[in-house]
Amino acid sequence: MKKIAAGLLLTCILFTKSASSQFNNIIPQPVQFKYGIEQAFFNISPQTRLLADTLTRSANFLNEYLLNYYGFDLKQSSAESNQVISLSIDPRKNPRDGQYTLTVNPRSIKLSGNSPQAVFYGIQSLIQMFPAEKNNSKSLSIPALEIVDYPRFAYRGMHLDVSRHFFDVSFIKKYIDYLALHKLNNFHWHLTDDHGWRIEIKKYPKLTEIGAWRNGTIIGLYPGTGNDGLRYGGYYTQEEVKEVIRYAADRYINVIPEIEMPAHSMAVLAAYPEFGTEPSKKYEVAQTWGIFNKFNNVFQPTDQTFKFLEGVLTEVMNLFPSPYIHIGGDEGSKIWWKQSALSQQIMKENGLKDESALQSYFIHRIEKFVNSKGKTIIGWDEILDGGLAPNAIVMSWRGEKGGIAAAKQQHKVIMTPENMMYFNHSQFLKDDSLTANKYLPLKTVYDYEPVPAVLSADEAQYIWGGQANLWSEYIANPAKAEYMLFPRLDALSEILWSPKEKRNYNDFLNRLKMQFKRYDLMKVNYSKRYLTN
Repeated sequence: MKKIAAGLLLTCILFTKSASSQFNNIIPQPVQFKYGIEQAFFNISPQTRLLADTLTRSANFLNEYLLNYYGFDLKQSSAESNQVISLSIDPRKNPRDGQYTLTVNPRSIKLSGNSPQAVFYGIQSLIQMFPAEKNNSKSLSIPALEIVDYPRFAYRGMHLDVSRHFFDVSFIKKYIDYLALHKLNNFHWHLTDDHGWRIEIKKYPKLTEIGAWRNGTIIGLYPGTGNDGLRYGGYYTQEEVKEVIRYAADRYINVIPEIEMPAHSMAVLAAYPEFGTEPSKKYEVAQTWGIFNKFNNVFQPTDQTFKFLEGVLTEVMNLFPSPYIHIGGDEGSKIWWKQSALSQQIMKENGLKDESALQSYFIHRIEKFVNSKGKTIIGWDEILDGGLAPNAIVMSWRGEKGGIAAAKQQHKVIMTPENMMYFNHSQFLKDDSLTANKYLPLKTVYDYEPVPAVLSADEAQYIWGGQANLWSEYIANPAKAEYMLFPRLDALSEILWSPKEKRNYNDFLNRLKMQFKRYDLMKVNYSKRYLTN
């Protein structure tokens, strides 16, 4: 009898370790879990039925994943039964925003959330319980357990710069899938900059005819060893933009467009020089990086310029259902306004004491127009200069100072400080390829706390969330983008989703081992040096 009891105890211990190990591979770390003490599994196979009711987005995502990586999908059912995966909405059981409960037993998998979006998050956790290798049996064993989970921050974002280097729609969709897998909910699409205008604006066709193309690109790390002299560019048609927006919406991801102003506008001025401070000058789309103090790239803040920008923004806002429009606002060198007699006249006419006040005047005027269309502006923390626009959301990139100031003024803040959140920086002191000349290892990302300690509890409520940014100066193709993204995206997802007290770097590294196998299955080009470091 003692031997039988000992055997049962051993079985329970082994199962507990197995289930715990399987669970612990989920990134980001869920809030709560319980797992069975009996050796119990649910086997997903082609005979399993899927009961999804109206939750077609989650059902379709699950089936596409199963078909792509395991060679089968699930037939839909209209009634509860054994061997079923059931998706449902239950706000009483899941009262928090984005909360889901996932229960696995030998007869069924039940996933309920307080919204369709919450159910979709549960699908991502379920997917991460699947084996990370293909098998021929078409049977996926999931241990019995229960997860109760919800996000820490409402805003969980990732950025991609498509101006310096252009990425086609197929990669943008793949990028959005990566965000979905990590339970991020905002894709910040950096569509315009000095180096190329990337979105079709029908009212102003020269933006893509001229502004989308540059006549060369520097070679090597800035300031470069020369110029390749090759014509480079591309842009998204409005139909392609709509396609991306639909694709993201199916994954509960909001797409936030960024239209840069008042600076970073050389691509615009190459097409329409009349909106610059030197209208007789021949502007060119930028061919080098780091130029905002060296080349005149700012708009002249005239009524004519604002009318042009309102025309552009009207088309953008009609395309994007996002309630938020990013207007940039960063790195505007004041020297060009200082040297412009017309800018100085505009300042005098509007009682503006300096160029910082002119920056604030510019942002306020644009915000008023965007607000009139029912939208809210987001801007980099320079929009604080000269006084913050009344309803603006601040994206704090020059450290945390701007975010702290905005939170104290009771404005929503997205924390994205360069030293912790810029994924174009090198992952290693000696990296495998050319990167921006700064160092951002995985641990620095993982250890970042988005809520500054100096804020009071009331002020901390204005920290809406965080975001990482992928600037593409040295990222010319999808494989390099993936290399720079992974596994730092995993760390980002955990600091934005998981409870602060549950974060543990060594445990995270352990869970990454299975994530790397999943990336191999998905053919993702992650940084493999973490396998040996």
